[in-house]
Amino acid sequence: MKAKSLNYDNYDGIAGVDEVGRGAIAGPIVAAAVILPRHQEPIFKDSKKLSSNKRRQFYRVLKASGADIGIGIASPREIEKLNVHFASLIAMKRAIERLSSVPLQVLVDGIFLPDFNGPIRAIAKGDERIQPISAASIVAKVFRDYLMVRLGRRFPIYGLREHKGYPTKKHKIAIKEHGILKFHRRTFEPVKGISLRDEG
Repeated sequence: MKAKSLNYDNYDGIAGVDEVGRGAIAGPIVAAAVILPRHQEPIFKDSKKLSSNKRRQFYRVLKASGADIGIGIASPREIEKLNVHFASLIAMKRAIERLSSVPLQVLVDGIFLPDFNGPIRAIAKGDERIQPISAASIVAKVFRDYLMVRLGRRFPIYGLREHKGYPTKKHKIAIKEHGILKFHRRTFEPVKGISLRDEG
């Protein structure tokens, strides 16, 4: 079955899966799995093409619609231990496991697949083409942003509320000036080799 043959009528019981946070140097990788309700209008787009306000709006629509949503997280320590690739697969596996129902099929954005005991396929650029994956990309992004904003309130000197843990110039300067904290990925450049500071 080719991805382009999928249309909205095919999505009943199908979970879309996507993740966010691979390129960050701080914070977790967050994955989401979403099964859209049968009555849900096909309105979702790739989260990267939406403003933060629009993503939050779509997220509220999803929650109100009764969509089945599962969220999985891979921590910075797991990312260091496993590497980004395998940590992403673990986060996606956890997201699928946290759905309230077992999906008839799982469609994953990209080319790699997490463990799932059932029909599963990877779809390149699925977040742009497949509604449940688009929805999952929005959920993952909104949830991870929420986590990083909370961290940013606690540790404002790192600017996490703005860059969400990605390696911006401001973030790199803050790391050089203040050191790193437990939420940083210590095997990543430019974090690697910098001393851990006291969080107190």
